[in-house]
This record gives sequence, C-alpha cells and structure tokens, in this order.
Amino acid sequence: MRRWRSPQPARETVLPNRANQEDPGRPSACAASRLWQPETLTMVTDGWIGRAWQDSGGHWPALARWAPLPIRLIVGYGFLEHGLAKAARGLDAFPSILHAMGVPLPYLMGVLTIAVEIVGGFCVLIGALVPLASLPMATVLLTAMFTVHWQFGFSSIKLQAITPAGAQFGPPGFETDLLYLAGLASLVLGGSGPLSAGRFLTRALGRSPSDPAARAARDERPDIPSMGPN
Repeated sequence: MRRWRSPQPARETVLPNRANQEDPGRPSACAASRLWQPETLTMVTDGWIGRAWQDSGGHWPALARWAPLPIRLIVGYGFLEHGLAKAARGLDAFPSILHAMGVPLPYLMGVLTIAVEIVGGFCVLIGALVPLASLPMATVLLTAMFTVHWQFGFSSIKLQAITPAGAQFGPPGFETDLLYLAGLASLVLGGSGPLSAGRFLTRALGRSPSDPAARAARDERPDIPSMGPN
C-alpha cells in the first residue's frame, strides 16, 4: 500500500544568460576596480622594489652614491658653455647688453658673470669646491631670474610658430633657472659623489670624506668580521 505524498512544487530552472556572462579571460569590473586601490598598488610596487633589491644583492646604497654625477655634468657643463659663449663674443658684447638693461657698472658685472659661469661651471663639472662655487652661481641665477626671466612666466620653451627657417620661440621664462638652482642645492646638500676631484683630494690628504652620500653608504655598510685570530 502506497503512502500518499503531497505534490512537490516544480523547481524553477534558470537558464544562463549569455549577455550577462563575463569573459573568463578578461577581469571583471570589480576586479579591475580593486586593481587600482592604493593597497593593491602598494603591494605591487613593494613586490617589484623588493624583488629588484634582492636581484641587486642589496647594493642600492652603493649605486645611489653615483646619483650626483649626472647632475654635476649637466649643471657644470651648462654654466661652462654659457660662460664660454659670452666670452667668445668678446668681453664688450655682454656688458653692452647689461648697459641696455640699465644694470649699474655693466662692464664689471658682465666680466664677473662670465668669470662665475666659467670658473664655477668647471668646479661643478669636476666636483671641486662645489659648496663654495655654488654661492656666486646661485647669485647669478637669481639675478637673471628676477631681472630678466620672471616677467615671461614659468615656461622656458614657448613655441610661437613654425616657419621655413625653423621653429620660432618666445622669450624664455624662469623654469631653467629653477632647475639649475635645484641641481646646485642637491649637490650642496647631498655631496658631489665618489667620482669627484674633491673626494680624490680628500683621500690624497688622508682625511675622511665629507661627502654626505659617502658617509651614508659607509654607515649602512655591514661590518665584516675578521677571519684571522683575535
């Protein structure tokens, strides 16, 4: 004898919607939004930095000591080039420009500017007496920035037109002056680096290097225990 059972409700079959299905090979919108979260980006960058640190053997402080070298080459050569260009046009050409601008003692100021650019640029280029040479060099930059370039705005490259003779640019602003000042400040605060005349002279005199970058790298260098008998 069969026992009577109440009829079960029919189960609703849900067919998959092809339009709403996502491509398994493409990340979802939610996953893409999580990718750009600050926490995710921090994990990714920390992973890359940590992996690069391991690949370099932990020698980044030693490599960072060479960072002042390209700054010295750019700043030093830039000053040296401008000074030699002024001197090549004659010692009266640049003072005449200063006289037209109303600068007092134009000849003296012109000759001093040329001397600062040549001597200071050479000192920065070879890495000798950089803190001392940076003072007159910064004075020249600040004077040029506030008396000539400030009125033309920030940008140093203002493309006006393209003619058959070439590109035509407007008067330069104070952008380049700030870049040179930033380069000098980084060299004064961070040192000239290992490949510099000042460092070689310091070693020749038997003194400890005063380069902040060299001191930092020396302090971070682990002590190697002696293998010989105590």
